[in-house]
Amino acid sequence: MNPVREGSRNRTKEQIREIRHTYLDLDEEAGASLQAIRTSGDVPLPNFVLDTSPGKHQVVWRVEGLATSQAETLLRALASQYGGDPAATDISRLLRLPGFTNRKYNEAFVVRVHHETDHIYHSQDFHIQEDSPESPQYLGDSRPAGRKLAAGHRSQSEADWAYARRALARGDNSEDIIRRIADYRPEDKADPFYYARLTVIKARLSMMSRDSDGTVPQVPGDSASHSAVEVAPANTISPTRHQR
Repeated sequence: MNPVREGSRNRTKEQIREIRHTYLDLDEEAGASLQAIRTSGDVPLPNFVLDTSPGKHQVVWRVEGLATSQAETLLRALASQYGGDPAATDISRLLRLPGFTNRKYNEAFVVRVHHETDHIYHSQDFHIQEDSPESPQYLGDSRPAGRKLAAGHRSQSEADWAYARRALARGDNSEDIIRRIADYRPEDKADPFYYARLTVIKARLSMMSRDSDGTVPQVPGDSASHSAVEVAPANTISPTRHQR
């Protein structure tokens, strides 16, 4: 999505030469998120929408004039507002290629692309705000930071919890999930690794126990007491292998 500097031997964010694209990886409720992107008025029409597997999409905007820090803030804000994968918010990200086959699931899926516009966008075209009270910067322009929320918006804690459940369900290592969430929330939490580990534990427990009516227990918010759940050692959290 973004080119590396000449002579680079690895693909880290320090090696990115310039920002050419922003993007979203839509997994859970991807259809509703895509509809919100097209109708909310907070973001412009995507340049490309990739169908990466049944009911899942990657959304791409062509951009110019964004610094690295602006791009990272925008990627996180897009993921937060539209339910994107928080692990796919780094500027060095690689997305799937149209015409190639996704063999991640039991049934192979050929990736398709929908080209929607050739327009190139700038930071002022994205009227969204990072979902954190400690990060009030408004990405679109100098208007007051009265936040607009897309239909179906969840709090960041709920999004992190839902991501942890998805990652555990597909068999990701729990320590990898903890690291991804902590890396995504380094400035939002006094101890991001404690927050991330607690989130994964709660997600794991919610997958093991359900209410008597068969529904998943209510998701605890940021203000919930941490003393209610003991933070167990990492090796006690074994991921469940399940293919959705």
